[in-house]
Amino acid sequence: MPKIRTRKTAAKRFSVTAKGKLLRGTVGRNHLMMKKCGSRKRRLNLKHGICSGDTKRMIVLMGGK
Repeated sequence: MPKIRTRKTAAKRFSVTAKGKLLRGTVGRNHLMMKKCGSRKRRLNLKHGICSGDTKRMIVLMGGK
């Protein structure tokens, strides 16, 4: 059986918590930041969980089973 390799693009975009949940970043932080208020920028800076339907696929991409 060959090794299951980690997809590096997925590893850059997702992080795993201590309990095994996957976190993702928020969209809308790349450009046009001057017209966004400070509270909106701080809210966009937070990490969010992944919906349960995508979790299985993302775990496979991250090199898990």
